[in-house]
Amino acid sequence: MWIIPSCEGARRSSAASSGLRRAWRGLGFAVLGSAAVLFMRAPALAAEGQALGRYLALECSSCHQLSGASVGGIPSIVGWPEAQFVAVLDAYRRKEREGQVMQAVAARLSRAEMVALAAYFGTLSPKP
Repeated sequence: MWIIPSCEGARRSSAASSGLRRAWRGLGFAVLGSAAVLFMRAPALAAEGQALGRYLALECSSCHQLSGASVGGIPSIVGWPEAQFVAVLDAYRRKEREGQVMQAVAARLSRAEMVALAAYFGTLSPKP
Protein backbone atom coordinates (compact mmCIF):
# COMPACT_ATOMS: atom_id res chain seq x y z
CA MET A 1 0.00 0.00 0.00
CA TRP A 2 1.28 3.43 -0.97
CA ILE A 3 1.06 6.28 1.49
CA ILE A 4 0.49 9.64 -0.11
CA PRO A 5 1.43 12.59 2.10
CA SER A 6 -1.27 15.07 2.79
CA CYS A 7 -1.09 18.62 1.50
CA GLU A 8 -0.72 19.86 5.09
CA GLY A 9 2.43 17.79 5.61
CA ALA A 10 3.87 18.99 2.33
CA ARG A 11 3.28 22.63 3.33
CA ARG A 12 5.04 22.10 6.68
CA SER A 13 7.92 20.34 4.96
CA SER A 14 8.21 23.13 2.40
CA ALA A 15 8.17 25.82 5.10
CA ALA A 16 10.84 24.00 7.08
CA SER A 17 13.11 23.63 4.07
CA SER A 18 12.56 27.30 3.17
CA GLY A 19 13.71 28.29 6.68
CA LEU A 20 16.70 26.00 6.35
CA ARG A 21 17.63 27.59 3.02
CA ARG A 22 17.45 31.07 4.61
CA ALA A 23 19.67 29.91 7.48
CA TRP A 24 22.25 28.46 5.08
CA ARG A 25 22.14 31.61 2.97
CA GLY A 26 22.73 33.73 6.10
CA LEU A 27 25.61 31.49 7.12
CA GLY A 28 27.10 31.77 3.64
CA PHE A 29 27.01 35.58 3.81
CA ALA A 30 28.61 35.48 7.27
CA VAL A 31 31.42 33.23 6.03
CA LEU A 32 31.99 35.36 2.94
CA GLY A 33 31.99 38.50 5.05
CA SER A 34 34.51 37.04 7.48
CA ALA A 35 36.73 35.91 4.62
CA ALA A 36 36.60 39.39 3.07
CA VAL A 37 37.59 41.00 6.36
CA LEU A 38 40.48 38.58 6.79
CA PHE A 39 41.59 39.12 3.19
CA MET A 40 41.58 42.89 3.63
CA ARG A 41 43.31 42.57 7.01
CA ALA A 42 46.00 40.11 5.80
CA PRO A 43 48.70 42.73 5.04
CA ALA A 44 48.22 44.33 8.46
CA LEU A 45 48.35 40.93 10.16
CA ALA A 46 51.53 40.04 8.25
CA ALA A 47 53.13 43.31 9.31
CA GLU A 48 52.12 42.72 12.94
CA GLY A 49 53.54 39.19 12.75
CA GLN A 50 56.84 40.45 11.37
CA ALA A 51 57.00 43.15 14.05
CA LEU A 52 56.44 40.51 16.72
CA GLY A 53 59.05 38.29 15.06
CA ARG A 54 61.56 41.18 14.98
CA TYR A 55 60.95 41.79 18.69
CA LEU A 56 61.28 38.10 19.60
CA ALA A 57 64.42 37.79 17.43
CA LEU A 58 66.30 39.98 19.91
CA GLU A 59 66.69 36.91 22.12
CA CYS A 60 67.64 34.69 19.15
CA SER A 61 70.25 37.15 17.93
CA SER A 62 72.20 36.83 21.17
CA CYS A 63 73.43 33.50 19.73
CA HIS A 64 72.34 33.37 16.08
CA GLN A 65 73.84 36.03 13.81
CA LEU A 66 71.35 38.19 11.91
CA SER A 67 73.97 38.46 9.17
CA GLY A 68 73.44 34.77 8.43
CA ALA A 69 76.93 33.76 9.53
CA SER A 70 77.51 30.56 11.50
CA VAL A 71 79.70 31.36 14.49
CA GLY A 72 81.05 28.93 17.08
CA GLY A 73 78.98 25.99 15.87
CA ILE A 74 75.72 27.95 16.11
CA PRO A 75 73.93 27.59 12.77
CA SER A 76 72.45 30.36 10.70
CA ILE A 77 68.67 30.60 10.83
CA VAL A 78 68.41 33.46 8.34
CA GLY A 79 66.31 32.82 5.23
CA TRP A 80 64.92 29.44 6.29
CA PRO A 81 61.56 28.40 4.84
CA GLU A 82 58.86 29.18 7.41
CA ALA A 83 57.49 25.64 7.64
CA GLN A 84 60.97 24.23 8.30
CA PHE A 85 61.69 26.90 10.92
CA VAL A 86 58.50 26.11 12.85
CA ALA A 87 59.06 22.34 12.52
CA VAL A 88 62.55 22.64 14.00
CA LEU A 89 61.29 24.74 16.93
CA ASP A 90 58.50 22.20 17.50
CA ALA A 91 61.07 19.39 17.54
CA TYR A 92 63.08 21.26 20.18
CA ARG A 93 59.93 21.83 22.24
CA ARG A 94 59.12 18.10 22.12
CA LYS A 95 62.78 17.37 22.98
CA GLU A 96 63.22 15.39 19.77
CA ARG A 97 66.29 17.52 18.98
CA GLU A 98 69.24 17.84 21.31
CA GLY A 99 70.18 21.20 22.80
CA GLN A 100 69.12 22.28 26.26
CA VAL A 101 69.22 26.00 25.46
CA MET A 102 67.03 25.62 22.37
CA GLN A 103 64.71 23.22 24.19
CA ALA A 104 64.20 25.82 26.93
CA VAL A 105 63.67 28.64 24.42
CA ALA A 106 61.21 26.63 22.31
CA ALA A 107 59.27 25.53 25.40
CA ARG A 108 58.50 29.18 26.20
CA LEU A 109 57.26 30.04 22.71
CA SER A 110 53.64 29.85 21.65
CA ARG A 111 52.75 28.57 18.20
CA ALA A 112 51.96 32.15 17.09
CA GLU A 113 55.37 33.32 18.31
CA MET A 114 57.09 30.50 16.40
CA VAL A 115 55.23 31.50 13.24
CA ALA A 116 56.13 35.17 13.79
CA LEU A 117 59.82 34.28 14.22
CA ALA A 118 59.69 32.11 11.11
CA ALA A 119 58.12 34.96 9.14
CA TYR A 120 60.74 37.44 10.35
CA PHE A 121 63.80 35.24 9.78
CA GLY A 122 62.35 34.13 6.44
CA THR A 123 62.47 37.72 5.18
CA LEU A 124 66.16 38.14 6.02
CA SER A 125 68.89 37.34 3.52
CA PRO A 126 72.41 36.21 4.44
CA LYS A 127 74.98 38.95 4.01
CA PRO A 128 78.23 38.07 2.21
